[in-house]
Amino acid sequence: MGRFAVDEKRFRTLAYVALASLSLIVFTGALVRLTDSGLGCPTWPRCYGHVYPPVSLHPLIEFGNRALSGFVGVITAVVFIAALRLKPFRRDLVWLSASLPAGVIAQAVLGGFTVREKLAPGFVMSHFLLSMVILIFAFWLAWRATYPQGVRPRTADRLLAWSVRGLAVLCALTLFAGTAATAAGPHSGGNVGQHIKRLTIEGPDTLQWAVHQHATIAAILGVATILVWLLKRSRTGGALDPLEPLTVLAILIAAQGLVGSVQYELKLPAEMVWVHVVLATMTWLVAIWAVAVEGRIGKPPEVENQDAIATIVAEWSRSVPAS
Repeated sequence: MGRFAVDEKRFRTLAYVALASLSLIVFTGALVRLTDSGLGCPTWPRCYGHVYPPVSLHPLIEFGNRALSGFVGVITAVVFIAALRLKPFRRDLVWLSASLPAGVIAQAVLGGFTVREKLAPGFVMSHFLLSMVILIFAFWLAWRATYPQGVRPRTADRLLAWSVRGLAVLCALTLFAGTAATAAGPHSGGNVGQHIKRLTIEGPDTLQWAVHQHATIAAILGVATILVWLLKRSRTGGALDPLEPLTVLAILIAAQGLVGSVQYELKLPAEMVWVHVVLATMTWLVAIWAVAVEGRIGKPPEVENQDAIATIVAEWSRSVPAS
């Protein structure tokens, strides 16, 4: 059994491969939608009743995404098995790694319902948002695997830590609003000529309404990111590292604002919408990274040790009779 053991370095590499593959499948899924290939294979799990697609553009793109999803499922299963074989054994990594193949299976099932319901906007939105949830678990798996158990960063700065966590919540709201805007937009995901339901909660003005809500929340996120960046800079007493996640997050949000404005003025060309989705996924990952960097709320181990020693000395002093 020992020869099948997995060391920490190898497992860490596998965890990051899983994170990269789960990000890639988001990009290819967006490609399916934006090339109008969402119903390229109108049946699931087979394509037109066959195990392989017909040789034409839309079925190949849609079925290719399905095949890539299967490959990603294999990677996540390998990561889970590796977690079981990890030496030293870590229960936290086992649970996190188990969530990845479970998430892929959930995506496959939801994808089947999405096809069956002819790309109804609620299903398509849920499909993307579930991917963002899976990325949370994939990132935390890779992040925890980077550190030995019990030595991940901690912080005593509650204000900064909760401020960064608040940014992640705002980022999640921005993503949700973005999916609503896409669900109301011209890119239904279906082939040209197919009737695909669109989001119509505000009637014929739904797209404009959704875009404005998305832009407003994104602007609030951008301002809040700058304020939290300034807060951290004041806490550190100097300039921040260029690769500080809050700095990267601010740059990505600015880039998203530029791309979003241009694509809206150009009537939402598919290529720019795809770039917008890719940047949104990267922004989400960086927001999670920022939360991770701030660490768990609590005193660093060395401070806890000092407090414990001080407590022991104080108790010992009280127990010694006065001379």
